[in-house]
Amino acid sequence: MSPQTVGIIGFAVMVMLIFLRIPVAIALGLVGTVGYAALNGWEQALLVLGRVPLTFASAYDLSVVPLFVLMGVIAADSGMAKELFQSINVMFSGRRGTLATATVGACAALGAVSGSSVAMVATMSNVAVPEMRRAGYDERLALGAVVAGGTLGILIPPSVMLIFYGLTAVQSIPKLFAAGMIPGLVLAALQIAVVKVATLLAPHWAPRSARAPLAERLKASLGMWKLVFIFLLSIGGIYAGWFSPTEAAAVGTFATIAIAALTGRTSPHQLAQSIVEASRTTAMLFFILLGAIMFSYFIVQTQIAGNLAAWVVSLHLPPTAVMVVVILFYIVLGSFLESLTMILITVPVFAPLAQGLGYDLVWFGVLLVVLIEVGLIHPPMGMNLFVLQSQLPDARLGRMYVGSAMFLAANAVLIALLLAWPDLALWLPRMLY
Repeated sequence: MSPQTVGIIGFAVMVMLIFLRIPVAIALGLVGTVGYAALNGWEQALLVLGRVPLTFASAYDLSVVPLFVLMGVIAADSGMAKELFQSINVMFSGRRGTLATATVGACAALGAVSGSSVAMVATMSNVAVPEMRRAGYDERLALGAVVAGGTLGILIPPSVMLIFYGLTAVQSIPKLFAAGMIPGLVLAALQIAVVKVATLLAPHWAPRSARAPLAERLKASLGMWKLVFIFLLSIGGIYAGWFSPTEAAAVGTFATIAIAALTGRTSPHQLAQSIVEASRTTAMLFFILLGAIMFSYFIVQTQIAGNLAAWVVSLHLPPTAVMVVVILFYIVLGSFLESLTMILITVPVFAPLAQGLGYDLVWFGVLLVVLIEVGLIHPPMGMNLFVLQSQLPDARLGRMYVGSAMFLAANAVLIALLLAWPDLALWLPRMLY
């Protein structure tokens, strides 16, 4: 049996195990180990399996993940998210759909210190949805704004998904952070445009709010100082060359703890709870990554990536046509796989293909994260949909699907812009680095 055949069988078995509700980390690790043994023997497979956790645990670059996760958890637990939402709501007051616009804006700003889509949805569902319900918003707009806005957390830096992509594809994390900034802001603007179009076509979905005086709006803008300071210190420090990503994560986390403590928004007990929550999230991510590393070793041994790239190049298709097929593949894959799994099992295959077609891998990482965002909000998998329903059990899934579907138009426009104009993602890293 050829290595390629073994690889295809292994991939099919892995997908089947995930469908059978086997934990993703176990499915990836099991298929990776058995597949590696089928190609190289059990002795080699067990040697690799024994070496991976040690190499993984001693990787300095991975320390950035728990630090950024902890920074986001503390920012949410200390009430910074609620303050931010209220400040943006006042700043945009006097217009129809203000609360939905404030939800998207708060998600974009909170994404600058969070980096996690799931955490963003869990936080904003309890902050924004009750406010919109009290104001008489249609549930489709209220739920859709939270589900879609939450995806901004994995595109606007610091992004956990961009970190994992950088580690998997061996790309510069600072360059990826820079590349994600402008597309993230463009996506936020496109989501706000979706809110405006929805309220224009269906005015009864969102009542017009009372316009706040100018002095009150200026005061509200000052209420955003905490997150602005943390972002400029950590992410701005990376761009300025003051810190490495790991150092920036440590400095940003310390600043978040200090601000929360000095403003009386946290206590030793609450800080301990935040650390435990961040530790659980990090352990889950790392367990999946361990299994995915074994799976990627197996995929490399099958030579599927190189053969696929060579076959596609031999067809002499336009690179754009090939990339459209890849995009459709990721949209389908997002129907049943969660975001981290998609990155870890597909990057070893598609990154060499994209590079062989002449695409920059930093650009491809941004495109991949945008496609993952689509998977987070479209049924049936739609991880953000399930997170929102777990936080709001009375939310009807049908209305949630309709609301999230509206915002898919924003992602579609951004994908088209990235394909037509790669400099949307590459201009800032080229300027900075």
